[in-house]
Amino acid sequence: MPRKAPPVRHDDPAMSGERARTDEGTLRRKRSDTHAGTIEDMYGIDLGVRADKELRNILKDEGVDSLSELLRKKRD
Repeated sequence: MPRKAPPVRHDDPAMSGERARTDEGTLRRKRSDTHAGTIEDMYGIDLGVRADKELRNILKDEGVDSLSELLRKKRD
């Protein structure tokens, strides 16, 4: 059964998935050691990589700087 992240109090309703905001209002960055399988489960997307590959390596391979850029690229 896929893991579901706990509810986030400051979640942005316009975004897919659950991402919190900092006290300044900017979105928190996703940890770079998050595994691809976790991201695929949370965002309902297939990244086309092994489930244990870390986000930092996926971003590097795809040539993007953030998870949101990666999601946009994969959905297009």
